[in-house]
Amino acid sequence: MLASIYRSKKKDEMYLYVPVKDDFSAVPEALLKAFGKPEFALQINLAKRDKLSRVDIEEVKLKMEADGYFLQMPPVIHSNQADNK
Repeated sequence: MLASIYRSKKKDEMYLYVPVKDDFSAVPEALLKAFGKPEFALQINLAKRDKLSRVDIEEVKLKMEADGYFLQMPPVIHSNQADNK
């Protein structure tokens, strides 16, 4: 299963995964509006990977099969982590 991954220009570290490059037909219009113009980042073959860095690969596969896309939200920064920066 291929995944084309796009970064959001509106929200740092938010990514949208779709199975076909430049095909956002399964993504709700409201989500695309909030996400902003998708900027292509990379394409990966999920079948050849065991894991992804920040999200559960099985969740990505399930969401892409069921919904036609997967939205990776930015990591949550807790107040003690923000203080250390």
